[in-house]
Amino acid sequence: MSHTPHELPEEFPEFADKMHELKQSDAHFVKLADEYHAINRQVHRAETNVEPMEQLAEDQLRKQRASLKDEIYGMLRA
Repeated sequence: MSHTPHELPEEFPEFADKMHELKQSDAHFVKLADEYHAINRQVHRAETNVEPMEQLAEDQLRKQRASLKDEIYGMLRA
């Protein structure tokens, strides 16, 4: 299990400029990115035992993060 934060600019460095553009022009993208960031932070805090949680809850958050990441990636590629 990785204890490395999965921040969007690190996950998609090739789309840094497009992310910046979408954050300025697309409210839906902003909502998705904010939600991803919040869930990603929760996962990271659970992984590092700053805020431990049950494994099932952590797994569910990881699934939500992956789903958001897929949707964000689709918007970046469009």
